[in-house]
Amino acid sequence: MNKIRLTKRFDFEAAHSLTGYDGACRYIHGHSYTLYVTVIGVPSTDKSNPKHGMVVDFGILKQIIKENITDRFDHCLMLRKDSPLSHEIKSEYRKVELFDFQPTCENILLYFVEILKNSLPDTVFLHSLKLSETRSSFAEWYLSDQII
Repeated sequence: MNKIRLTKRFDFEAAHSLTGYDGACRYIHGHSYTLYVTVIGVPSTDKSNPKHGMVVDFGILKQIIKENITDRFDHCLMLRKDSPLSHEIKSEYRKVELFDFQPTCENILLYFVEILKNSLPDTVFLHSLKLSETRSSFAEWYLSDQII
């Protein structure tokens, strides 16, 4: 049984602020995020199926990410719920995400993992995610790192 990994890249723009942080990231600022989603599975062996040889249709993967991540987070502001700005901004603007956690790259990545684990077709598994908030800074999550 040959397993194959597929990766698709997604880009979105978002802003955040790190409540109580002792550096410049305490101020509202934006990033051009890049999310790499890698799934793993076995290619279809059904020769009568037009998707023969596919692990998952890239179009299906694109739709899942669009519905669960990019449509929701593109051009949004991400804040911790206890941020002094959270209530004022939430009432003023539509695209605000309030979290129980500090919206760091690492925490946002883990949030995406939880969203996607339950959204993928039964034939594939989430292998890894990589979230870049700048060209030189990113966080990664691998399923294999979670297995002890």
